[in-house]
Amino acid sequence: MQVIIQTRVEQPMHRVWDGFTLRLFNQLSPPFPPVNVVRFDGCRKGDTVHLRLNFLLFKQDWISAITEHQETDQEIYFIDKGTKLPFFLAYWQHKHRLIREGTHTRIADEVTFRTPTRLTDFLIYPIMYGLFAYRKPIYKRYFRNSNGG
Repeated sequence: MQVIIQTRVEQPMHRVWDGFTLRLFNQLSPPFPPVNVVRFDGCRKGDTVHLRLNFLLFKQDWISAITEHQETDQEIYFIDKGTKLPFFLAYWQHKHRLIREGTHTRIADEVTFRTPTRLTDFLIYPIMYGLFAYRKPIYKRYFRNSNGG
């Protein structure tokens, strides 16, 4: 399954890239499940992000490796792939794209995921879509002023 959400922000691409920090990551986390960041190396190839999701009665670790990172004059992107996933996911890849649009930037979250079964893929899809649509106003607010946050 694939979810693609795009958000236009009124900041230059390199300023948006500079804002992709732990501070932004924490603001993008949804209210449920609460997320504890165990490790956040950054957004470059070789970095690791380790999260602990708190489902109240139990916790699940989610570890992703940044497997690709590339910068051109028109686009900056990085890809995180799940190496240890919560029980409800069998595969995870998230391509974060920052695309230059003149003096503005389009942020594209391109997520590919699979759950243990095709049926649960379809059941989880609206939740995943909602979790990434939730980011749109956060991105807009975070990148509204010139210092990226």
